[in-house]
Amino acid sequence: MEFGIFVQGYVPASRSRNDPQAEHHALMEEAAYVVQADKSGFKYAWATEHHFLEEYSHLSANDVFLGYLAHATERIHLGSGIFNPLPKANHPVKVAEKAAMLDHLSGGRFEFGTGRGAGSHEILGFLPGVTDMDATREMWEETIAEFPKMWREGVYEGFNGKHWSLPPRTILPKPYGPSHPAMWYAAGSPSSYAMAARKGLGVLGFSVQKVSDMEWVVDSYKTAVKEARAVGDYVNDNVMVTSTAICAETHAKAVEIAVGGGLNYLQSLLFRYHDTFPRPEGIPRWPELLPEYTEEIIELLIAEELMICGDPDEVFRQCKRWEQAGADQLSFGLPIGISYEDTMTSIRLIGEHVIPKIDTDPVHRTTRYRQAAGHA
Repeated sequence: MEFGIFVQGYVPASRSRNDPQAEHHALMEEAAYVVQADKSGFKYAWATEHHFLEEYSHLSANDVFLGYLAHATERIHLGSGIFNPLPKANHPVKVAEKAAMLDHLSGGRFEFGTGRGAGSHEILGFLPGVTDMDATREMWEETIAEFPKMWREGVYEGFNGKHWSLPPRTILPKPYGPSHPAMWYAAGSPSSYAMAARKGLGVLGFSVQKVSDMEWVVDSYKTAVKEARAVGDYVNDNVMVTSTAICAETHAKAVEIAVGGGLNYLQSLLFRYHDTFPRPEGIPRWPELLPEYTEEIIELLIAEELMICGDPDEVFRQCKRWEQAGADQLSFGLPIGISYEDTMTSIRLIGEHVIPKIDTDPVHRTTRYRQAAGHA
């Protein structure tokens, strides 16, 4: 199992009240987390693309953010989690150009994640007259298979679809070879995992909440991927899942950090904006908040495998559970309201005590897929 982190530009009101430059500090700190993750042996960093999501995510221009990180890092793969290719949000040709450019700037370390967006407040803002998020499925389906053609063909043959069109044009630059960046899809429902598998796409499982959720994820994805007809040059047989992670020198310290991290507020914001995610029973409607997390609640979340939290040995055992459940990549949402110093400590401790015991392959899985396709 490989490891990653994801960042989103989280700027809660509690931080802004105490810091007039909270937004700037949050973005720069999260860039520093990725740089440290690179040094600590993490293989992937995912940067979200969100719009209009006050507090929850101020990371809207993730292509710019990733361009900076391409120069600031050496080995870690940098992923769009996601680039939204819906034509009225981002023209598909411009998305293809940005992906190829990032592939050059990173020396072939770019991972191309796409999706339809996780909430109506965000996406329908770009789609006047559309009131149902289901309409975005057709837009994404119409577009996704065109990216490999834009990258591969000397002169792209052009496209004339329902939602966008383009006459024949040369799309530049072409990706930094061989082949093209690994392609991923951000899935939020069980049917989405199988759909992505059939297209040969890796899955960004941002909606997976606990280890037991992996059962249906692995079953639906791994069964369907055997019959994949890849939209790109190769099948990216990959399931990435996410979890909150806090690692400290002692269990007591990790729980103390978690209690003070405002995790209930982040979760409340998530369900405020991500109305396409399954809503567990008992989640209140915004502006009502989940209750503040106590030590007892944190211990329960750990016991129920809903978060990773503890000393390095405990975190190692918790990560092994994800590996045993079939996850190909475990990505941590680290900037969750805890301090910069405590976040950096988590990254360093996981890099020193956990990753070397689980991820023993120096080569990224997507690099192997890509190289094999380029030499086919």
